[in-house]
Amino acid sequence: MVDLKAKPYCLSDEDIAWVQGTIAGMTDEEKVGQLFFQLTASQDEAYLKELMEKYHLGGCRYNGMPGARVLAQNAVLQKYAKVPVFIACNTEQGGSGACSDGTFIASGIKIGATGNVEYARDLGRMSNEEAAAIGCNMAFAPVCDIHYNWENTEVVSRAFGSDPDRVAAMSKAYMEGAQSIPGFASVAKHFPGNGQDFRDAHLSNNINSFGEEQWMATYGKVYKTLIDGGLCGIMGGHILMPAYMREVRPGIADDEMLPATLCPEVMTGLLRGKLGFNGMVVTDASHMVGMTDRMSRKDMLPASINAGCDMFLFFNDPDEDFATMLDAYRTGVISEERMTEALTRILGLKARLGLHKKAKEELVPAPETLAGALGKPEYKAVSKAISDDCITLVKYKDEGVLPLTPEKYKRIMIVYVKGADGPMAALAAMAMGAGAARQTPAEVLRDKLIAQGFDAFIYESPLDKMKKQIAAGEKPNLNLYFAGKNAIADFVAGQDLVITLCDVANGRPVFGLSKGGGEIPWYVFEQPVVAISVNAPTMLADIPMVRTYINAYDSKPDTMDALVADLMAGPEAFKGKDPIDSFCGLWDTRI
Repeated sequence: MVDLKAKPYCLSDEDIAWVQGTIAGMTDEEKVGQLFFQLTASQDEAYLKELMEKYHLGGCRYNGMPGARVLAQNAVLQKYAKVPVFIACNTEQGGSGACSDGTFIASGIKIGATGNVEYARDLGRMSNEEAAAIGCNMAFAPVCDIHYNWENTEVVSRAFGSDPDRVAAMSKAYMEGAQSIPGFASVAKHFPGNGQDFRDAHLSNNINSFGEEQWMATYGKVYKTLIDGGLCGIMGGHILMPAYMREVRPGIADDEMLPATLCPEVMTGLLRGKLGFNGMVVTDASHMVGMTDRMSRKDMLPASINAGCDMFLFFNDPDEDFATMLDAYRTGVISEERMTEALTRILGLKARLGLHKKAKEELVPAPETLAGALGKPEYKAVSKAISDDCITLVKYKDEGVLPLTPEKYKRIMIVYVKGADGPMAALAAMAMGAGAARQTPAEVLRDKLIAQGFDAFIYESPLDKMKKQIAAGEKPNLNLYFAGKNAIADFVAGQDLVITLCDVANGRPVFGLSKGGGEIPWYVFEQPVVAISVNAPTMLADIPMVRTYINAYDSKPDTMDALVADLMAGPEAFKGKDPIDSFCGLWDTRI
């Protein structure tokens, strides 16, 4: 059922004997433990020891922290592991996804905008050289999703774009870069493919609406390209495939539809059968609503394994989930044949990485080797080059607005537009702590423009003024909101040009004042306006009236430097090509 001599394992007879002998010598508890990936909650040695000796984990993930701490944690995990453990990281944008002092290189869409496949290869290699330096051996990357729906916020900045050929080429290049590192595995995500539904599987259902023919020509092409190239692993997404399921199971009822991670027709029939994938499969996180809303958790755990997933990502309650999976195995809900198949793939991949041939103390690099391994000049140079090549002039109706020079537009007002603050924003603010406030992108842009000779300033909305009044113990002047208008001549007299700077990570921009005011660029025919997104590239849907629109994709220092340089050089300086439809499929965004 599993060919350990074929891709991606390519094992010798000696390696295969280790896999088979190890499985034969395992207790029931040790077998079940190998099915689980757990997110570590502490770096305390006693806690990590319990994870490995009580639950016999097959894999671990962890939250972000400095590389030295990750390295120390990983050494403890391997020390107490009877079978060497997978230690995975999310290096889809750089080594910064492996540790907090790793190098951010670029998001998928930023690389997609350059059109340069070699940047994707650099991302895979450089990100995971840093990850390997701190003892990781697996990347939950690349993101192989195709961004078809502008309202999809889950992968809008993570996918390489909306063209399947580009996504296939860049995903493969990332994988090749990652797997060029000895003892390192790439796990592509999110099979069978995100990017169509406007909903987020973390919070709701997520649907891939393609039937088999269209799926094979798009998402299937991406995954087949990687599989043929020797991809080690795949992460199953909690994604429903109703059209495909109606083709393979005519008459299936709507309430019988299951997300891919619980669906044998997708994880076994499509992935194993039609695509011929021989490698290891892990579920996406098991707390995501796209998985948890279809059945009870006690049924969900074994169902994921029986569907064709080999590993289960994250306990809810460790004792409860472990006992559930153990009982399912002992009572035959998970058959001996299916358990052996999953374990063969898990241990086969560990053998492919050479983990079984290393002493425990060799599974993680020595602490002294970390010096100089993170933030290499080579990595930073590639990050800068991507920033120079990615910035995209999407819409340019007011020809002559660019270039910006102090002689043409001495006074520039920056209107800073953000999205709704979600829970992650609150967590990030708490993590920064008191006294650690960083400049906003608007403040960074203001200062860079001032350094170039502009008189740049940030617009203060009526709502912000009322907040200041309240903070000062004053009664807010509600007329600022309800009647805070002024003559057009007075408004435009305050500046020569407006930059509408959108910093919206997910969802839609939030404007502080409706029916006018400075936040919404209603005044595009009154004075020049340049709209720039330094985050999600889909802002034209909400500000369709702007006549000059630029996607910068992030607000990293190199990106902001490149942005200002391009603004001052003129339209020919923008090298990026739109990797999605930034007009969002709407006719009015083009006028």
